Formats: sequence, C-alpha cells, structure tokens
Amino acid sequence: MTVLFIFAHPDDESFCGAGLACWCRERGHDVVLVCATRGDAGKAGRAEISGAPADLAAARARELQTAAGIIGIGDIELFDYRDQHLAEAGVDEIRARLVAAIRRTRADVVLTFDPNGFNLHVDHVAISRFTSEAIAASADDRWLPDTGPGHRVRRLLWISPLPPWEASRARDLASEPGIDFVLDISPWRERKAEALRAHRTQHDSIDRHFFSQPDVDRILSVETYRQAWGPPLGRRPSGDIFEGL
Repeated sequence: MTVLFIFAHPDDESFCGAGLACWCRERGHDVVLVCATRGDAGKAGRAEISGAPADLAAARARELQTAAGIIGIGDIELFDYRDQHLAEAGVDEIRARLVAAIRRTRADVVLTFDPNGFNLHVDHVAISRFTSEAIAASADDRWLPDTGPGHRVRRLLWISPLPPWEASRARDLASEPGIDFVLDISPWRERKAEALRAHRTQHDSIDRHFFSQPDVDRILSVETYRQAWGPPLGRRPSGDIFEGL
C-alpha cells in the first residue's frame, strides 16, 4: 500500500509522521511526501546560513531531503508556494497539483493536518482544506482527466489534536478525544530523533518540543492520529493504520 503525506513545511513530516513512515517501510509499504512550501519564512537558528529567505529555503529543502532519507521517504514533491501565505495560493492550481499527486501515487492513505491545522498555523489550515478538496476531486474521472484516471483514497488521517509531548503523558489515550490510532514507534525512536535533528535551522522549536523535555524518550515513542474518514475500526484506538482496508 501507499501512504501519502501532504504537509505545509519542511520538518512537518518529522514532527508528525517520522515514526509512521518507519512503521510503514518496515512492513513493505511506500511513503510519499508532498510539501507545499520551502519554509522560507522561518528562522535560520544556528545554521551557518544567512537569514535571507532564498538561502533559508534552499537550506530547508536540503534538510528535508536528508530527513526524508532517514525515515525512508524516497519520493518527495516539493512545491514552491510562499511560506505563511499558502492560503493565498491559487485554489485551482494547488488543488490540481494535489489531485495529480494523489492519482500518480494511487495513495491508499493520506495524512495531513486537521481543519484547525493542529496549532492554528495558517499554512496548516490551508493545506488541510486543499487536501480534502483534492481527495474528493481525485475520485471524479471528469476532473482533470489529463492527470490520469480517477483514484479513490481509502482513508484520510489527520494529525491528532493531542501533541506527542502530551500524548506521552496521557494515562489512557483511548479516552482522549480525537485519537483513533496510536502507534508504538519505540523501535524507530532514534531514527525519528535523527530526522528531527536533520532540520538544523529549526532547532529552537524542535528542541523546545522534543529534546529539552525530561521525558523525551517517551515523546519519541508514540504517534497518534485521527480518522477523518475511512472504514470503521474494530477497536479504538487501533495500532494499524491499514485496519479494514
């Protein structure tokens, strides 16, 4: 099967799905990434580059390639929309590009942010909306026939509203609202840490949320997701994102 990550910025894939990517690859499934911006509005941190947007964008693109390689994502499509201005992108254009990506990869599962963007980031909110629209459009053969035959995604997953640094402390994840899948990613904890560290320009936020936490090992050992739609689950939370497919 194929899982398609659709995110807004370089580092979203490591923050939100590094363990899932490793989990999928271990089971022989493919993981593909679409990243809508190059993160040029972020901060350069302690990286040895200037703060110029073009330099930062180039650095973050390199970091993304490195991190993706660590967690087994070999197919990356990096768009060039303006960081923090994704909502202003031409709706028809970005939706068409996402439809083309979904049809090209024949994705069984798509992972993106929930409609609130996880943390209300404007780009996260925008990519969530664009993704939902593209999934619906991709199933309709009449829509953009030049991008290939229609394809129906079988499950849409959202990043759960409970951040990993809070999920690791919850005693009963099954009682938490918005959590349908809980993955034990402890076998790939070090690989997730390595992927996060590959985003050197973003060390401030990564250190704050992960490596400066006293229970960092636990934080790096669990990922949680919410089912936006898909086949019903036999039990909740499930430990298998392909359950019922």
